[in-house]
Amino acid sequence: MESATAIMLSRLDFAWVASMHFLYPPLTIGLALLLFLAEWRWLRTDDDTWYRLTRFFEKLFIINFGAGVATGVTMEMAFGILYGPFSQAAGPYFGNVLGYETITAFMYEAGFIGLMIFGWGKISRRMHLFSTFNVMLSSTLSAFWIMNANSWMQTPTGVELRDGIFHVTDWGAAIFNPNFLPSFAHMWVAAVELALFVVIGVSAWYLLKKRHEDMFSRPLAYALVAAALVAPLQVYLGDDLGQVVAEHQPAALAAMEGHYHTYAPDGSVNTGWHIVAWPDDAAGENRWALTIPHALSLIETHTWNGKVPGLDQTPKANRPPVWIPFYGFRVMLAIGFFLVLVAFWGVWMVYTRRLFSAGGRARRWFLRTAVFSAFLPFLAIWTGWWTREVARQPWLVDGMMRIEQGVSRMTVAEAAIWLVGFIIFELVVWFFTWYFMAKVIRQGPDLEAPVLRGGDDAIGHLESQPGADDARPAYERP
Repeated sequence: MESATAIMLSRLDFAWVASMHFLYPPLTIGLALLLFLAEWRWLRTDDDTWYRLTRFFEKLFIINFGAGVATGVTMEMAFGILYGPFSQAAGPYFGNVLGYETITAFMYEAGFIGLMIFGWGKISRRMHLFSTFNVMLSSTLSAFWIMNANSWMQTPTGVELRDGIFHVTDWGAAIFNPNFLPSFAHMWVAAVELALFVVIGVSAWYLLKKRHEDMFSRPLAYALVAAALVAPLQVYLGDDLGQVVAEHQPAALAAMEGHYHTYAPDGSVNTGWHIVAWPDDAAGENRWALTIPHALSLIETHTWNGKVPGLDQTPKANRPPVWIPFYGFRVMLAIGFFLVLVAFWGVWMVYTRRLFSAGGRARRWFLRTAVFSAFLPFLAIWTGWWTREVARQPWLVDGMMRIEQGVSRMTVAEAAIWLVGFIIFELVVWFFTWYFMAKVIRQGPDLEAPVLRGGDDAIGHLESQPGADDARPAYERP
C-alpha cells in the first residue's frame, strides 16, 4: 500500500542515486578539456613531459568515466523505478532530451574515447588529438542536454499539461527555458574549476612528497593561473543564475536566503541578508539570525532597498523547506570564495617563485591547502545541487506537477528494498573508484614506457621463441 513513508523512501533513494552519480560527470567534463590542452601542448612543443602528464591524468579520467557510466545507467533505471508516473508524463519532452543526450553525447563520446584510450601509437598524433577534442566536446554536449532537462523542470516553458501528459507546444521555448543558459554556464565552469583543483591537489601532493617535482610543478603553475581566472568567473555566473531564480522562482530564492518576511514589522522592506540562522518552517520565521542590513537587496536586486519577496508571498502548501537550501547555498558560496583566495595565493606563490623553492613554511602550508582544496569543489557541487533540487519542492516540475503526483506507487517494503540495493551498488562503485584512483596517484607517471608518437611507431614486435613454430612467432608488447 502506498504511504507517506514509501514516498519518503523513494525520494531519499533518488536523492542518494543522483548525489552519488553527480560525483563523476563534472570531473569527466573538466578533465577532458585539460587533457586536450596538455596533449595540444605536447603536439606543439614536442616536449615529452606533456605526453607523460597526459597519459597519467588520462588514467584518472578513465577510472572516473567508468564510474560515471555505471552510476549514470543506474540513475536512468531509477527514473523509471522511482518516478514512473513522472517519466510517463514528461516523456514527450524529458524523454526526448535524454535521448538526444544519448545520441549526440554518449554514443558520440563512446566512439572517440576508444581512439583516445587505445589509439596511442596506432594513429597519428593529430588524429589522436582530434579524438581527445571530440571526447571533450561530447562530454560538454552531455552536460548541455542534462542541464537542459533539469532546467526545464525548474522553469517549464513550451509545454502544456493535458490529460496527465506534457505536450510540447514550442520546442524552442522548451529548450531555451529561462533557467537553462545561466545554469548550464554555471555547471560547465564548475566542472572546469573542479578539474583544475584536482590537478592542483594531485600536483601539490607530489611536491609535498618530493616526487617528480620538476614534472608536476608545470601543471601546478598552469592550473593555478587558470583557476585564478575561472574561480572569480564562477562567482559571477552564480550571481547571474541567482538573478534568474529571483525572477522566475521567488519561493526557491526565499528558501535559499531564509527570507520568510517581505516586510519588517515597521512596514519597511526587509533587506537583511542572513549569514547564519535557525529557520523554523512551522512558525514561518527564523528563531534567531545573524543579519547584515541591506545586503540581501544589494545581492538580489543590486539596489539599497530593493524588495525581495519572502516566503510569506507563497501559499504554505507550496513553500519549499528552508534548512537544506539555506545551508547548502552557504556552504557552496563559502567554498567558492575560498577557492578564489587559494587560486590568488597560488598565483602569488608562482609570481614570487616561492612555489618552486626547495623549502619554506609558506610553501608547505600552501601545498597542504592545495591538496585539501582538491576535495572542496566536490562538496560545493553536491551542496549546490541539493540547494537547486530541494528549493524547487514541493514541485517536481515547477508549478505544474507536484512530487506526490510523479513518484511511483510502491509499498514500504518495495521502496526499502530498492533503497538498500541502490545504496550497496553505489558504495561498491564509490569504493573501487577511489581505490583505483588512489592507486594510480601513488604509483605516479610511468617514466619507463616509450613515448608513442604516431601511427608509424612500432607498438610491439613479433619474435621467434626457442622451440616455437617460426611460422607463428610470439608477439612481444613494447
